[in-house]
Amino acid sequence: MNLILLGADDLTAQDHARVTDPRRLRHLREVHRANVGDEMTLGVEGGLIGRGRLERLDADSAEFSLTLDRQPPAPLDVHLLLALPRPRMLARSLEHVTALGVKQITLLHTRRVEKSYWQSPELKEDKIRQHLVLGLEQARDTIMPTVTHEKLFKPFVEDRLPALMTPASGTPPRGIIAHPGMPDECPRAVHEPVMLAIGPEGGFVDYEVEKFMAAGFEGVHLGERILRVETAVTALLARLG
Repeated sequence: MNLILLGADDLTAQDHARVTDPRRLRHLREVHRANVGDEMTLGVEGGLIGRGRLERLDADSAEFSLTLDRQPPAPLDVHLLLALPRPRMLARSLEHVTALGVKQITLLHTRRVEKSYWQSPELKEDKIRQHLVLGLEQARDTIMPTVTHEKLFKPFVEDRLPALMTPASGTPPRGIIAHPGMPDECPRAVHEPVMLAIGPEGGFVDYEVEKFMAAGFEGVHLGERILRVETAVTALLARLG
């Protein structure tokens, strides 16, 4: 936990916070080995980051005086379209992409996604939020990503994707589909909005690739190695950023 993420309920005044949940208290005691007078990095969800001085710590709460004076790191301008991974991989992937600065995540059903994955407890709102919070704490960020679910592939690519690719305002994103066997390497340090599509274990089927290409996406690869989804996601985002 490189940042203690505060919610609105934690703030007792503009410059004071009281933390009461067991997870953060345990981390303060067992990892930070915090003592009264220690200073550490804190931030308010959706807001500023700064320093907090520990004023009081007991079994039930920790109290901080706050000096919040800087903005969170800039987001990565990538909308990630991620074919729903198996549950354990989903948890790790959400944490990784959040730490890398992604703020828009669409979990997508594709042919090779097991339908049972959509019934996983990992998709419950509170579980997803837990993983997003861990990613923010790791990266010292405060801006929570938005996660949407698209359980039907064809209606998404035919009805909703075109509007995402041609927004009413702002710069249209550059569509990129990462898939083995594509002709071009993934670009590096892209200075424009990107919509990045990544398939499941086993990749997209030909029909799905064709649908993305018809929507204006360009196909890219990461070389000859076949990577796990969580590894490929991290590698692609690092190159694009």
